[in-house]
Amino acid sequence: MKTFDQYIEQHHTEFVAELKTFCAQPSIAATGEGMANMAELVRHTMSDLGATVQLLEIAPHAPKIVYATLGQGDKTLLIYNHYDVQPVDPLNLWDSPPFAPTLRDGNLYARGVADDKGHITSRVQAIRAWRATQGELPCKIIWFIEGEEETGSPHLEPFCLANPHLLKADGCLWESGEVDEMGRPVLYLGAKGLLYVELSVQSLSGDQHSSLGTIAPNAAWRLTWALSTLKSLDETILIDGLMEHVAPPNETDLTLLKSIPFEEQKKMAQLGIDHWVGNVSGYDALTRHIFQPTCDISGIESGYTGHGAKTILPAKAKAKVSFRLVPNLEPQRVADLLRQHLDKHGFNDIQIESLSYEHPGKSDPNAEVVQAAIAAARQTYPPHQPVIYPMMAATGPVWPIAIAHGTPMVGFGISYFGAHIHAPNENIRLADYFQAIRMMGRFLANFK
Repeated sequence: MKTFDQYIEQHHTEFVAELKTFCAQPSIAATGEGMANMAELVRHTMSDLGATVQLLEIAPHAPKIVYATLGQGDKTLLIYNHYDVQPVDPLNLWDSPPFAPTLRDGNLYARGVADDKGHITSRVQAIRAWRATQGELPCKIIWFIEGEEETGSPHLEPFCLANPHLLKADGCLWESGEVDEMGRPVLYLGAKGLLYVELSVQSLSGDQHSSLGTIAPNAAWRLTWALSTLKSLDETILIDGLMEHVAPPNETDLTLLKSIPFEEQKKMAQLGIDHWVGNVSGYDALTRHIFQPTCDISGIESGYTGHGAKTILPAKAKAKVSFRLVPNLEPQRVADLLRQHLDKHGFNDIQIESLSYEHPGKSDPNAEVVQAAIAAARQTYPPHQPVIYPMMAATGPVWPIAIAHGTPMVGFGISYFGAHIHAPNENIRLADYFQAIRMMGRFLANFK
């Protein structure tokens, strides 16, 4: 791989310029800003790489999928990425404009640079370097790049289930990955699922004078009481029957967990706290983090929240509630249990609207695609051994893309612990970026 590495070094400036071009193009899924132009930029890049490219319509008015195929070989590698990004708010907290990629102290700052545009360009550049120095690709590649990931991929599952032939592969390289504080490459073998709902209640025909609080219901209180039944003060989820469906980690999961470095004091310092919820610590905290579901209030709205005082009795209240789901805890099952729980506790007036969902999914660490990534990580980051997570604590469409079709997956990539993904000043370290390109080349060499 010496000539491969030399090619990367010789094209450093060109590669950074291409990354900046991607990051300079807005592509905010939530608002639609720049989405069509971004899809076209990705299509053009894939075409220049020599791929056969299609823009696939996933649903009317939805961002198109860039679907590309290239190479040939006994094995097929499916690569999943997304070209959409999160909104940039709050804009005033950015030190440089989010769509004006800016290099400072070896880091490149821009919205989407870590999630997920840098992963796309690093893989494009690795393939370009491979072809220039190693010849034909050692496997066939199917590249599936969507534009709705940051809004929960609402149209993805039915499309994937209706078109399994587009995704048939021996292994899947996922969209993301990182190095930790010690410079160790982190690999992910799955992701938690998600159920995101809005709970709402209307207790009055309209807001009323607060003096009526003696005899008229308050929607904010009504919703607060309902929410308080979902979780205890010690952070135990109280929804009847939910925890009974949680699949415990198996022996392989536990073996991987025990090998994961967990610098909990450093992590708590970063979060500005001095203990974990439930007062768990060490290995128990890590196990909880990866293999327990969540029930989180993401936002509450009711009544008057402006400057100064306004004494009213709110007629309506609503809350956004998210559940991160582990194996055996499927979105519809949780939605049904939530409805039954609220009804049982006298809150049948609380309405539930499902906003998005994802199924949980994880892969066998012995799968060939995983072993190829482990070998590549060892070759690229010596003397570090890769840190292998059985699942991400976060969520992505792992199930419809890979797991539903029996395809094992692994994620590795360009990010790092200080990337500020989804936040102001999102960034990557360019040194990590080029290491990830080198690892991609070694991954291709191992997966054949």
